[in-house]
Amino acid sequence: MGLKTTLLRWTHDERGATAIEYGLILALICIAIIGGATLMGNSTGDAMQNAADQFPS
Repeated sequence: MGLKTTLLRWTHDERGATAIEYGLILALICIAIIGGATLMGNSTGDAMQNAADQFPS
């Protein structure tokens, strides 16, 4: 197998591109989950603190 054949085969192979696309989709989903969890955690913490402040110490 010559160098030209190897390069042509490599340029037509799309498995790497598909893996990269799936990796990017996974990264975006992870970012969305982490962002949502952070926002929910902050608002839940604030709500709990407000409830705790209502009790006399």
